[in-house]
Amino acid sequence: MRAGAITVAGMGALALAGALWIFSSTSAVSDPSPSARGGSDLNAHVGSAPEDLIAKRLTMPVPGIKAEDLSPQFYVARAERGHEAIDIIATRGEPVVAVEDGKIAKLFLSKPGGITIYQFDPTETYAYYYAHLDRYADGLAEGDSVKRGQVIGYVGSTGNAATPHLHFAIFLLGPERQWWKGEALDPYSVLRP
Repeated sequence: MRAGAITVAGMGALALAGALWIFSSTSAVSDPSPSARGGSDLNAHVGSAPEDLIAKRLTMPVPGIKAEDLSPQFYVARAERGHEAIDIIATRGEPVVAVEDGKIAKLFLSKPGGITIYQFDPTETYAYYYAHLDRYADGLAEGDSVKRGQVIGYVGSTGNAATPHLHFAIFLLGPERQWWKGEALDPYSVLRP
């Protein structure tokens, strides 16, 4: 995982590399995984979670996992970008639950993320991204309203995952409310307020 702290200069270089990768990538439409997203202001408070998001006190997406068991991974280098998420290690088949009330914006199969879910919060300000799922909960469909704590999927290792875990990310959506595009926010600071 993380081999050392990233300096302010390193964070700037990481943000610049990420911006160059995002704008030079042609996969943003065909592969809308978090790495293919572009935020409107990539250098403005990279990863910082707004107070209103922290105040939501999101439910842990994998029941039984304790906040103190999590580790910060947002800035961990992954090729030309940061991880921009948190990996929650769990056994294959463990339930994954909605972190708050909202709507299923997209069920998507991607090469890196495998079986994924994009969920919007009730105001469609934030998107929650659940990846590497083994499968969806029975009957789950795009457009469904979900409640906090409702089972929406199961931990797996689909996509580029080597071991079972939930890759969980949070995005601040732009005014267009596009499920594939948003500013990545650090889930660690939200799940461990």
